[in-house]
Amino acid sequence: MSPLRARVTNGRLVLNEPTTLPEGTEIELALIEDDLDDTDRAQLHAELDAADDELRAGKSISGKQLAAALRRGEL
Repeated sequence: MSPLRARVTNGRLVLNEPTTLPEGTEIELALIEDDLDDTDRAQLHAELDAADDELRAGKSISGKQLAAALRRGEL
């Protein structure tokens, strides 16, 4: 799910974006501060989308396989 945007109005967070969450769903919101500019953030999201596509296409290895490859110096 993509991040949701909210605006503070009268001390309350007001969310004005569509969501597929069921009615009554409670969520936790956390402020995240970083030093990414818009270009860096767009690149990050593009890389995350590409990684998600690879995962869905079955192009992944298990944590055990990764650890073994690291121990062998393959990665």
